[in-house]
Parts: sequence; C-alpha cells; structure tokens
Amino acid sequence: MLESDVFNRKSTSSALISPAIYNITIGFCLFWGFFVNWLLVVNVAPESLWVINPWVFFIGYLASCFFGVYLFNSSEKPLISFVGYNFVVVPFGLIVNMVVSRYNEALVIEAIRITAGVTLVMMILGSVYPKFFQKISGALTVALLAVLVVELFQIFVLGIHHDWIDWAVAVIFCGYIGYDWGRANQIPKTLDNAVDSAAALYMDIINLFLRILRILGRK
Repeated sequence: MLESDVFNRKSTSSALISPAIYNITIGFCLFWGFFVNWLLVVNVAPESLWVINPWVFFIGYLASCFFGVYLFNSSEKPLISFVGYNFVVVPFGLIVNMVVSRYNEALVIEAIRITAGVTLVMMILGSVYPKFFQKISGALTVALLAVLVVELFQIFVLGIHHDWIDWAVAVIFCGYIGYDWGRANQIPKTLDNAVDSAAALYMDIINLFLRILRILGRK
C-alpha cells in the first residue's frame, strides 16, 4: 500500500470549507476515480495490456503511482493534488481492467455491491470509533506487510496461492478504510485535504474490491 502523509496535517493556511462540502468533495473525487476506472475497462482491450512486458508494466505502474502520491502529498493546491490523484487512478484502473476481464459481468457487479456495502459500514465505524482504528493502525501496517511477503513468497518461490491470504488482505483493507475515513475527518477541512483524503480512500477501496472479486471468483 502507498502511504499518504495527508493525515498528519494539523494546521493549514488554506481556506476552510464546511463539513458538508468537504465530504461532498471526497465523494466526488471517489466517484471520479471509479468512473475513470470504468472508462478504462470499457475502452481499453485487456489483451493490449497483457502483451506489455511485465517488468515494463510494473515499473510504469509504480512510477505513476509514486509520482501521483508525491504530487498530492507535497501540494496544498487542490488542482495539483487532483492531477496527482489521477496519476494513481489510471494505473490502478489498468490493473482493474486486467483483473475483471477474467470474470463474468454478474460476478463483477456483485463484487462492486459488496465492496460498496462494506465501505459504507467501515466509514460509519470509522466515524463512530476513530480512536479504536488509531489504536490498530500499527497492527494493520505490520499485518499487511507480513501477508504481502508471504503471498509473494508463495507465488514466486513455491508457485502456490492460499485462499486465506485474500481474506486476510480484505479484512486488513476494511480496517484501513475505517482508519483513513476517521483520520480524514480529524484534519483541517480544506479542498486540498478532501482531494488527498479521497486518494487514500480510493486505494483502500480498490484493493478491497480486487480481493473480494478473487474470493467470489473461487466460488
């Protein structure tokens, strides 16, 4: 997971906005990210992505994501942060395109519905119990790193993949959604912070969606 330091901001020189506009901005940015992903899935043939050299694709994916995170982390201007957000959305969208092409439409829609429902629940919990999610943040990070190391070892060394890993990662990102949403409502409510918070939540939600899709696909 790409870490964002937006939630460490305790003060700002930018103009504050109302909580309603702040949350609407987060919602709009999330919708935009998912809309761009949908456009990529509809208009980009997954076969054209599979023929790209895996290392070239992987390096380009990381470069774009890290550049996007750098932009929205380092800028206090909403427009620049939004541009950085899109540098994250596009490579994630290409990954989503490659993954969903393996499943039928009904399964993908079901995964979207479950992800949306889980996200809503975790946002509510993040609002009600922000201190709880703060307490488990360290455990979430350690657990995610540990699970990813085990997953990579299994795939590249043992050539296997255990089903429990997808469940574990899905649970971890549920925790991250609650954690990041709780933090998003504790920092100064500015347009730039709204965009940056949406970027962090977007990455949580997409990762959750991909794992839920894999879990449903096995059934």
